[in-house]
Amino acid sequence: MNHRSCSAFLFLLLLASLSPAADWPAWRGPQRTGISTEKFTCPTTAPRPLWKTNVGTGCATVSIANGRLYTMGNRNNTDIIWCLDAATGQELWTYQYPEPLAPKLYEGGPNATPTADGDRLFTISKSGKVFCLRTDNGKPIWTKNLATDFAITPPEWGHAGSPLVVGDKLILDSLALDKHTGALLWKSDEPPAYSSPITAFHNIVLLFNANGLSLRNLDTGKLLAHHPWKTSYGVNAATPIVDGDNIFISSGYNRGATLLRFRDGTLTPLWENKKMRNQLATSILWQGHLYGINEDVFTCMEFATGEVKWTGGTVIRKGSLMMADAKLIILDDKGDLVIVEATPTAYTERLHAKVLDGHCWSMPVLANGLLYCKSIPGDLVCLDMRSR
Repeated sequence: MNHRSCSAFLFLLLLASLSPAADWPAWRGPQRTGISTEKFTCPTTAPRPLWKTNVGTGCATVSIANGRLYTMGNRNNTDIIWCLDAATGQELWTYQYPEPLAPKLYEGGPNATPTADGDRLFTISKSGKVFCLRTDNGKPIWTKNLATDFAITPPEWGHAGSPLVVGDKLILDSLALDKHTGALLWKSDEPPAYSSPITAFHNIVLLFNANGLSLRNLDTGKLLAHHPWKTSYGVNAATPIVDGDNIFISSGYNRGATLLRFRDGTLTPLWENKKMRNQLATSILWQGHLYGINEDVFTCMEFATGEVKWTGGTVIRKGSLMMADAKLIILDDKGDLVIVEATPTAYTERLHAKVLDGHCWSMPVLANGLLYCKSIPGDLVCLDMRSR
């Protein structure tokens, strides 16, 4: 082997030894599971902050794609869509439009997370203003208003379902648009709630709306199956979780959770209980177990049976979570970062450190070795999770 070949071989070995990095271009990641493929060494103290900024009030979390960070906030009754350098926090561009802050039992601001798709960024405001922007400069390609263009009334706390791109379609909480033009492809006749859509099975979209779970044909919007699930104030907010032909849905306000089996066009309940009540944050499914927030207590539950394996010592309340490297990364509603082993054996906490002040309902996001945590008042911090 000559010197050049040897150097190339050693370089490939080095690449193979590095932990895989991954973008996070949309709500709950590229597969909408809340699980990252990245590896990281759990810190023993609070991770080192690389930068911090404020992006305005709101519950939207961040999306990361091609070195850029996208998020939303509200200042002075104006929504701001932000594009930042993901490594430095430097502002690359913003896009602004009038939108009421609309605080109601919380601080207000945009709920949904932007979705990056190649050279396009898709967002939705609380009142239903939908934007397709260029990712390089933030200039609009098209805009729609769900209320005035499609007669869709926003739910009480505003639209919260993050956009989903599937091929040439943009799926929102109650309709599908052509992602290139914004033209209507189909519309649901059910009122939207706060959950984000997902796709599963063959060409099926799952909409967890105010009346329950609907399965619709992705191309036509035809209703294929429905399971009623009413929650107080219409707050069906957690994203459905699919494993094989099973679908898990959950909501708070003491409603509970159920596991449904979808076979031969029919939804059949397998179990239902009140032991996992996800009011806002979606649980994580990992190796046959759910990890999530039962109203305010962190809980591990067996997916197939609904049996609780353990409850955690940490009160999370309306925090949120993701998973990477078999570890649950939790940002509780007080701004504490908590890292817990994803094992059904016992609650095993590896880190508990303060990283933010103010209410924190937004999902933490790990992408390319950096952890992004955001509060409702808009403070956004980037933490270094790379090996020191």
